[in-house]
Amino acid sequence: MTIRRAERSDRARLVQIWEHSVRATHDFLGEADIAELLPQVRDVYLDAVEVWVYEDADAVAGFIGLAGAQVEMLFLDPLLRGRGIGTRLLDHARALHGALTVDVNEQNPQAHGFYRRYGFVDTGRSETDAQGRHFPLIHMAFLPQ
Repeated sequence: MTIRRAERSDRARLVQIWEHSVRATHDFLGEADIAELLPQVRDVYLDAVEVWVYEDADAVAGFIGLAGAQVEMLFLDPLLRGRGIGTRLLDHARALHGALTVDVNEQNPQAHGFYRRYGFVDTGRSETDAQGRHFPLIHMAFLPQ
């Protein structure tokens, strides 16, 4: 198991993980939403954040994207969920930044529950996402003891 900075050669795998994960967990998104978001993730969002990948047996199994202490994205290969990969990526982010924040889609109760189990607490709510779409967000924070 290795956590390392993402490289340009990881891009296709990161986009694949993002798409497979979104299809498995974001039931509120339709095909048109995914088709609209995919090129943005590939061409904009992955370049806008510091991306760390979890690699196991020379294969990328998940990644976390950080903008400072804000977790902007955390996606895992859906076939590998439940193996502690997300927790290890958050542990890595905490080692880098200490306190962390994240915005979670309200319609994604699995992610909200995951962050709450990790120790994040709800700090607020927005009716729309950052692009103004009606996908409410729950704002969360993890503050080290």
